[in-house]
Amino acid sequence: MKSNKRILSTGTLKNNPVKNAKGEDLGKIEEIMLDTESGEVRYAVLSFGGFLGMGDKYFAVPWKALSIDRENHQCRLDVDKETLENAPGFQKDNWPSFSDPTFTTPVQKHYHGVGSYRYAA
Repeated sequence: MKSNKRILSTGTLKNNPVKNAKGEDLGKIEEIMLDTESGEVRYAVLSFGGFLGMGDKYFAVPWKALSIDRENHQCRLDVDKETLENAPGFQKDNWPSFSDPTFTTPVQKHYHGVGSYRYAA
């Protein structure tokens, strides 16, 4: 029987590296955020910028802005490091509300046009 690689557990994706088209390291997936009403995955939370886990900044990235590279066990986000560094972010010990538009709207606008993600105002 052939395995269906289109369906993965969130545990399989957690801690996966995230790279851009140039192969640059953009961090790793810390969490995957699920909309409990629709059942859709809305965001991946990436950690980036620290050293040995210290000082990392966290970023919410719309799920559709990412693609999964199953063969290399990593995710791809087609932005450069500067674009990620300038994205709305938060600290590890101070998570925002992912249902609050004052947080999510700037995030959605920042990633408009990345991957298959399209922000509709």
